[in-house]
Amino acid sequence: MAAFDALFITALYHANLGTRLNPELEAAALLIAAQDKAGRRWAKDHGYKGYTSYAALDDLPQRAPAFAALAKQLDRHAAGFARHADFDLRRRKLKLDSLWVNVMRKGAIHAPHIHPHAVISGTYYVTVPPGSGVIRFEDPRLPLMMAAPPRRKAARPGNRLFVDLRPRPGLLLLWESWLRHGVEENRATAPRISVSFNYRLD
Repeated sequence: MAAFDALFITALYHANLGTRLNPELEAAALLIAAQDKAGRRWAKDHGYKGYTSYAALDDLPQRAPAFAALAKQLDRHAAGFARHADFDLRRRKLKLDSLWVNVMRKGAIHAPHIHPHAVISGTYYVTVPPGSGVIRFEDPRLPLMMAAPPRRKAARPGNRLFVDLRPRPGLLLLWESWLRHGVEENRATAPRISVSFNYRLD
């Protein structure tokens, strides 16, 4: 009798947080984007069509209560991810290391990337207009596949080389920070607003 074991699983955690915080998060994100000249300059210098606070601000939970409330929820979900992944944290703990907002306008993309020096990364979606693009995750074994054949179009998600997810408001995604990912072009006229974050070991 033959059997298959699932080895070296790449976990993608998703949860629906609801949208109660979203109006306040959206208002705060747009206000910060309008006021943060350094963040807008960084985005322009790095080819972002829109705004990100990634390289300019590190105090969003102090700037708006909604960011602080979201951070508390993230802590709970990150702990659940760590349990599922069987992380042996010993006496260390996961700490929210960075939290930044993205206000990506029409034509904006996030090129494929990883999050070095972090353990868990993720995104929470605030505003997702129709046509604003999927988030795409890559099989981390791609450089090793050499002569492997392509996968069928109808392949199960666990057998695909790329997995696309269409975001929606209130969706939270978590993954290990080494997992390469990117976001398709925003083809909507309205901005796509999300909050991204990293956890590190403290």
